[in-house]
Amino acid sequence: MKRLLLTTLLALSLGLEVSARETTDMLGRKVDVPENPKKVYAPSPYGSYALYAMDPTLLAGWIFEIDNENLPYLHPTMKTLPTIGRVFGAGESANLEILLAAKPDLILMWQHTNEFNVKEAEKLKILNAPFVYAVDESIEDYTNIFKFLGKALNREERGNKLAAYSEKTFTDVRNTVAKVPANKRPKVYYAEGLDGLSTECDDSIHVQLLKLAGDVDVHRCHTSNHKGFEKMSMETILAYNPDVMIVQEKMFYDKINTLPIWKNINAVKNNRVYLIPKAPFNWFDRPPSFMRIMGLKWLMSALYPKETKIDIKKETKEFYKLFMNVNLTDKQLQEVLHPTIEYKKKIDGATPKS
Repeated sequence: MKRLLLTTLLALSLGLEVSARETTDMLGRKVDVPENPKKVYAPSPYGSYALYAMDPTLLAGWIFEIDNENLPYLHPTMKTLPTIGRVFGAGESANLEILLAAKPDLILMWQHTNEFNVKEAEKLKILNAPFVYAVDESIEDYTNIFKFLGKALNREERGNKLAAYSEKTFTDVRNTVAKVPANKRPKVYYAEGLDGLSTECDDSIHVQLLKLAGDVDVHRCHTSNHKGFEKMSMETILAYNPDVMIVQEKMFYDKINTLPIWKNINAVKNNRVYLIPKAPFNWFDRPPSFMRIMGLKWLMSALYPKETKIDIKKETKEFYKLFMNVNLTDKQLQEVLHPTIEYKKKIDGATPKS
């Protein structure tokens, strides 16, 4: 409170407009933030995605280049948004000149259980802007994340709306899973890589959806590192004999039915192999963003079609309108759910939500 008073007095003495207010971030820190932030920089992919969902016009810059084929699924502002990059960690590539030119008046940090944030924050002090922290240990934290962002960004109605959608999704999933005995839940193999021979241990951040959907990951182990990509042998996968496979790479998905060694697996024999949607952002993983909320609905409809009675096309359109700020055309909807040739073809543009 004293710091806010000093800030106010200083602003008045300089003849400036007073526009600061105090908020409490998800680490319990009391921070003076702009009354109405104009530009916000998030140095992590997770924060950038969450900011986009809250208000894409607030983004000071994006974390990485956006492929042109994904732009029709995004708000028009993304076409001209500068690419700033990351300031620390994997793929460090931040352009500090672009970052300084963007003049963010607020910085959104993303807290996992890692060591990056302290060093990241040190580098970002050059911006002379306040920091607020979101805390994300589980996908279920997005309910509180959106509520917090609503307060920090002075967009409480928006934050509460996204939080309510998220919480209802998690509640519906918990209720559905509770009705299915553990021994009746399908065994699921998550196939990564062009050969399908990489996956994740069941305790990995990359397969949180499988944990929520009934703890159904067949690969039971302790993850060796945050990156994941545990290498598998075909013998082990044959022994697992999963009922369902979810696949990251379209190249592998398109050829799995032609590979003799995979044909004896129940998931392949019973046509229960599903390609993860990823336009414009991945629904399941890499990075594990808020898109997983839609991914959870998609996964539940694939694993429990009798118990999860939803119209996935209708749900997808509603989600994109609410979270992505676009109205999908029927053609785009088809491309999202059933991509052709990596969905790298020219498609008609999405209509921005008014």
